[in-house]
Amino acid sequence: MATEPSDEDLVQRTLAGEQDAFAILVRRYRRAALARALAILGDPADADDIAQEAFVHAYEQLATCRRPERFASWLLIIVHRRSLNALRSTKRRRLAPLDDTIIAERSDAPMRELERADLRSQLLAALARLAPVQREIVLLADVEHWSHDRIAAATGISVLMSRRHLSDARKRLRALLTGTTD
Repeated sequence: MATEPSDEDLVQRTLAGEQDAFAILVRRYRRAALARALAILGDPADADDIAQEAFVHAYEQLATCRRPERFASWLLIIVHRRSLNALRSTKRRRLAPLDDTIIAERSDAPMRELERADLRSQLLAALARLAPVQREIVLLADVEHWSHDRIAAATGISVLMSRRHLSDARKRLRALLTGTTD
């Protein structure tokens, strides 16, 4: 039974010229990169752009990764910095999102698509009202199913603070989505 290669092994293989090894790293950490960018930017399209840019930068600068066994942490730092830079940038163009009704009209189940779009919109709005660290942790824990140990290592906080932020974020989301506060 074959085991998954470690991040360190994949980094070394990529540096040796094996591009497929980096593709595994991308698949492994794409959603985490998106979660971190979304936690900071609040917009899924911007988060996707930043995550892609971060992977390109990581690939180009892979030789500077001093601790290949901690590739995920290194990558998420890149995502974090690029997200903050994008947030500060006043030159960033904003494109209007496609009208949800246009997308729904092409669906086999328009009502279901509209309900999903509405629920997604409500969830994104509630997530936007969380502190960035809480958004990031709730996305990593509840969407990516990362353990608190892994979240703590990737974000540079303690396991205890990871648990606290997740608990607080879930309470706030529940209140925002049910309309019991704010």
